[in-house]
Amino acid sequence: MEEGDSLLTLRRWDDLNSDILRKIFGSFDYISDATSAIAQVRCSAVCIAWRSILCDPQLWDVLDLSWLKSNFIKIHQEPYVYVDSRSDETLSRVLKVSLSLSRGNITTLVLNPELYISDDQLTFTAERCPNLKRLVMPTGDRIKKTGICQAIRNWQELESLTVPGIMYPPYLMEVISNHCSNFRELKIMGRFDVRFASTLVGTYLPNLKVMSLRCSQLVREALITILDGLPQLEVLNIAHCVLLIEPPRRNQPLQIVEELDEVILEKASRLERFITCTQIDRCIMCQRARNDGGIMKWYKYEEGLWKQDEVNTLAL
Repeated sequence: MEEGDSLLTLRRWDDLNSDILRKIFGSFDYISDATSAIAQVRCSAVCIAWRSILCDPQLWDVLDLSWLKSNFIKIHQEPYVYVDSRSDETLSRVLKVSLSLSRGNITTLVLNPELYISDDQLTFTAERCPNLKRLVMPTGDRIKKTGICQAIRNWQELESLTVPGIMYPPYLMEVISNHCSNFRELKIMGRFDVRFASTLVGTYLPNLKVMSLRCSQLVREALITILDGLPQLEVLNIAHCVLLIEPPRRNQPLQIVEELDEVILEKASRLERFITCTQIDRCIMCQRARNDGGIMKWYKYEEGLWKQDEVNTLAL
């Protein structure tokens, strides 16, 4: 080596400045088909120092697994879906490491509608993030009554819930009413009928303040039921809904309400916000909802479209 040349200083991964690393880990965005949570899980395996930094509570307020989907096929027997074992193992591994790193600091959990979580995985999650305030649930085909009820009992601070349709029977609303005194926001993505509306206004969630049914199949009588029976309701979003005159009948065309009548408008006038779509004929989302009969097939459209909502606190 000639005089004047400098030696290249080699540094180890765990010698990097911890504040810089913390900022990097906290600014992860979506990476191909993975979420920031998955990227953090992978980084935690690099060295002990990185894993220690990744235990910072500020990095784990939100566990966003909205881009993690199951590899599955539909079957004719319970639970009516078969999930590939490798897909299940990936979910279990991500949950195990994420929940270990988070140390109970997760307050928001977001799961993809096409993520088929099992009872054991849900219970494992609930036990390790007891301070959860917002939950975005996946399709519930593999989740039994005991699993979801046990999970909700652990989430006594729950304030907001998003479910992809009324796949969860009335007992879900009952257990929320009994154990989640701060619950105030509900989003239903799918079919909303009179039976489910009656469940909400009966003895379960009379104090609900914010509700979104956007892009759902909504029966007119069910809409009137919640407008009459939820006196604390402040915000209701029915944008892009397929509003039906009566419940759908097998092999019969849907009887769609083309324009909101005076009865509905009068009842909704007490709300702080009543959100509807004013350009139904030109609105792409309204046309998609009608084409799908109000049961949106989100997989056909842009990735992440299901996350949108006109109510800011429910958008992702």
